[in-house]
Amino acid sequence: MDFDWIFDWDVGRGHRRRGRRGPRRSFFRQGEVRMALLSLLDDGPAHGYELMKRLEERSGGMYKASAGTVYPVLQQLEDEDLVRSDEESGKRVYHLTEAGREELLLHDDAVARIWKRAGGWKEWGSNMGPETAEIWASWTRLSKAAFQAATRTDADGSDRIRAILDAARKELEAL
Repeated sequence: MDFDWIFDWDVGRGHRRRGRRGPRRSFFRQGEVRMALLSLLDDGPAHGYELMKRLEERSGGMYKASAGTVYPVLQQLEDEDLVRSDEESGKRVYHLTEAGREELLLHDDAVARIWKRAGGWKEWGSNMGPETAEIWASWTRLSKAAFQAATRTDADGSDRIRAILDAARKELEAL
Protein backbone atom coordinates (compact mmCIF):
# COMPACT_ATOMS: atom_id res chain seq x y z
CA MET A 1 0.00 0.00 0.00
CA ASP A 2 1.40 3.39 -1.00
CA PHE A 3 0.98 6.22 1.51
CA ASP A 4 3.09 8.86 -0.27
CA TRP A 5 -0.08 10.94 -0.75
CA ILE A 6 -0.01 11.69 3.01
CA PHE A 7 3.19 13.63 2.64
CA ASP A 8 3.27 14.96 -0.92
CA TRP A 9 0.78 17.75 -0.31
CA ASP A 10 2.84 19.53 2.31
CA VAL A 11 6.40 18.92 1.14
CA GLY A 12 8.34 21.78 -0.32
CA ARG A 13 5.71 24.41 0.37
CA GLY A 14 7.59 26.08 3.20
CA HIS A 15 4.67 25.81 5.59
CA ARG A 16 5.40 26.82 9.14
CA ARG A 17 3.31 24.94 11.64
CA ARG A 18 3.60 27.18 14.71
CA GLY A 19 3.78 24.79 17.60
CA ARG A 20 2.50 21.73 15.73
CA ARG A 21 4.52 18.68 14.86
CA GLY A 22 3.89 16.02 12.26
CA PRO A 23 1.59 16.16 9.26
CA ARG A 24 -1.04 18.84 8.99
CA ARG A 25 -4.14 18.09 10.96
CA SER A 26 -6.80 19.36 8.56
CA PHE A 27 -8.06 17.40 5.57
CA PHE A 28 -8.31 20.36 3.21
CA ARG A 29 -5.89 23.23 2.70
CA GLN A 30 -7.19 26.76 2.33
CA GLY A 31 -9.46 27.07 -0.71
CA GLU A 32 -9.73 23.33 -1.34
CA VAL A 33 -13.25 22.88 0.05
CA ARG A 34 -14.32 25.43 -2.54
CA MET A 35 -12.74 23.46 -5.38
CA ALA A 36 -14.00 20.13 -4.02
CA LEU A 37 -17.59 21.43 -3.91
CA LEU A 38 -17.35 22.80 -7.44
CA SER A 39 -16.03 19.44 -8.57
CA LEU A 40 -18.85 17.56 -6.86
CA LEU A 41 -21.41 19.87 -8.45
CA ASP A 42 -19.83 19.15 -11.83
CA ASP A 43 -21.09 15.59 -11.25
CA GLY A 44 -24.62 16.95 -10.88
CA PRO A 45 -26.84 19.25 -8.80
CA ALA A 46 -27.08 18.57 -5.08
CA HIS A 47 -28.31 20.07 -1.84
CA GLY A 48 -25.89 20.94 0.96
CA TYR A 49 -26.40 17.80 3.05
CA GLU A 50 -25.89 15.63 -0.02
CA LEU A 51 -22.61 17.45 -0.74
CA MET A 52 -21.48 16.84 2.85
CA LYS A 53 -22.22 13.12 2.43
CA ARG A 54 -20.36 13.03 -0.91
CA LEU A 55 -17.30 14.63 0.71
CA GLU A 56 -17.41 12.02 3.46
CA GLU A 57 -17.84 9.21 0.94
CA ARG A 58 -14.96 10.40 -1.27
CA SER A 59 -12.67 10.36 1.79
CA GLY A 60 -13.77 6.93 2.99
CA GLY A 61 -15.34 8.51 6.06
CA MET A 62 -12.06 10.11 7.14
CA TYR A 63 -13.45 13.64 6.56
CA LYS A 64 -16.86 14.64 7.85
CA ALA A 65 -17.86 18.04 6.52
CA SER A 66 -19.90 20.24 8.80
CA ALA A 67 -22.71 22.58 7.84
CA GLY A 68 -20.55 25.40 9.26
CA THR A 69 -17.96 24.62 6.61
CA VAL A 70 -20.07 23.74 3.58
CA TYR A 71 -22.87 26.30 3.63
CA PRO A 72 -20.70 29.43 3.90
CA VAL A 73 -18.55 28.15 1.00
CA LEU A 74 -21.68 27.45 -1.07
CA GLN A 75 -22.89 30.99 -0.32
CA GLN A 76 -19.53 32.40 -1.41
CA LEU A 77 -19.65 30.35 -4.62
CA GLU A 78 -23.16 31.64 -5.27
CA ASP A 79 -22.05 35.24 -4.63
CA GLU A 80 -19.27 34.69 -7.19
CA ASP A 81 -21.81 33.31 -9.71
CA LEU A 82 -19.95 29.98 -9.82
CA VAL A 83 -23.06 28.15 -8.60
CA ARG A 84 -26.75 28.95 -8.51
CA SER A 85 -29.37 27.55 -6.23
CA ASP A 86 -33.02 26.69 -6.68
CA GLU A 87 -35.69 25.65 -4.21
CA GLU A 88 -36.72 22.08 -5.00
CA SER A 89 -39.01 20.02 -2.75
CA GLY A 90 -38.30 22.33 0.17
CA LYS A 91 -34.52 22.05 -0.23
CA ARG A 92 -32.00 24.43 -1.71
CA VAL A 93 -30.34 22.60 -4.60
CA TYR A 94 -27.05 23.91 -5.99
CA HIS A 95 -26.10 23.80 -9.67
CA LEU A 96 -22.75 24.53 -11.29
CA THR A 97 -22.82 27.53 -13.64
CA GLU A 98 -20.77 27.95 -16.79
CA ALA A 99 -18.44 30.26 -14.83
CA GLY A 100 -18.07 27.46 -12.26
CA ARG A 101 -17.08 25.01 -15.00
CA GLU A 102 -14.48 27.50 -16.26
CA GLU A 103 -13.13 27.87 -12.71
CA LEU A 104 -12.78 24.09 -12.48
CA LEU A 105 -10.88 23.98 -15.78
CA LEU A 106 -8.49 26.65 -14.51
CA HIS A 107 -7.73 24.52 -11.44
CA ASP A 108 -7.99 20.99 -12.82
CA ASP A 109 -4.54 20.02 -11.44
CA ALA A 110 -5.51 21.17 -7.94
CA VAL A 111 -8.80 19.27 -8.13
CA ALA A 112 -6.97 16.13 -9.25
CA ARG A 113 -4.60 16.46 -6.25
CA ILE A 114 -7.53 16.90 -3.86
CA TRP A 115 -9.26 13.72 -5.05
CA LYS A 116 -5.99 11.77 -5.19
CA ARG A 117 -5.40 12.66 -1.56
CA ALA A 118 -9.02 11.87 -0.67
CA GLY A 119 -8.62 8.48 -2.33
CA GLY A 120 -5.55 7.87 -0.22
CA TRP A 121 -7.46 8.75 2.92
CA LYS A 122 -10.22 6.40 1.78
CA GLU A 123 -7.67 3.59 1.40
CA TRP A 124 -6.18 4.47 4.78
CA GLY A 125 -9.60 4.51 6.44
CA SER A 126 -10.45 1.08 5.10
CA ASN A 127 -7.52 -0.27 7.12
CA MET A 128 -8.59 1.41 10.35
CA GLY A 129 -10.88 -0.46 12.67
CA PRO A 130 -11.13 -1.85 16.20
CA GLU A 131 -8.63 -4.61 15.42
CA THR A 132 -5.98 -2.02 14.49
CA ALA A 133 -6.40 0.29 17.50
CA GLU A 134 -3.67 -1.39 19.56
CA ILE A 135 -1.32 -1.44 16.58
CA TRP A 136 -2.00 2.26 16.03
CA ALA A 137 -0.99 3.01 19.62
CA SER A 138 2.25 1.00 19.21
CA TRP A 139 3.00 2.75 15.93
CA THR A 140 2.45 6.14 17.58
CA ARG A 141 4.89 5.29 20.38
CA LEU A 142 7.46 4.03 17.86
CA SER A 143 7.15 7.20 15.76
CA LYS A 144 7.48 9.43 18.79
CA ALA A 145 10.59 7.55 19.96
CA ALA A 146 12.16 7.76 16.48
CA PHE A 147 11.59 11.50 16.16
CA GLN A 148 12.82 12.16 19.69
CA ALA A 149 15.98 10.13 19.02
CA ALA A 150 16.52 12.02 15.77
CA THR A 151 16.55 15.35 17.62
CA ARG A 152 19.27 14.07 19.97
CA THR A 153 21.65 12.54 17.46
CA ASP A 154 24.10 13.26 14.65
CA ALA A 155 24.19 11.93 11.07
CA ASP A 156 25.47 8.50 12.18
CA GLY A 157 22.63 8.26 14.68
CA SER A 158 20.13 9.23 11.98
CA ASP A 159 21.46 6.44 9.78
CA ARG A 160 21.03 3.99 12.66
CA ILE A 161 17.45 5.17 13.28
CA ARG A 162 16.62 4.66 9.59
CA ALA A 163 18.19 1.19 9.68
CA ILE A 164 16.12 0.21 12.74
CA LEU A 165 12.90 1.46 11.13
CA ASP A 166 13.71 -0.21 7.80
CA ALA A 167 14.40 -3.51 9.60
CA ALA A 168 11.05 -3.27 11.41
CA ARG A 169 9.26 -2.52 8.13
CA LYS A 170 10.87 -5.49 6.39
CA GLU A 171 9.97 -7.77 9.26
CA LEU A 172 6.33 -6.64 9.11
CA GLU A 173 6.19 -7.04 5.34
CA ALA A 174 7.44 -10.61 5.75
CA LEU A 175 4.46 -11.51 8.01
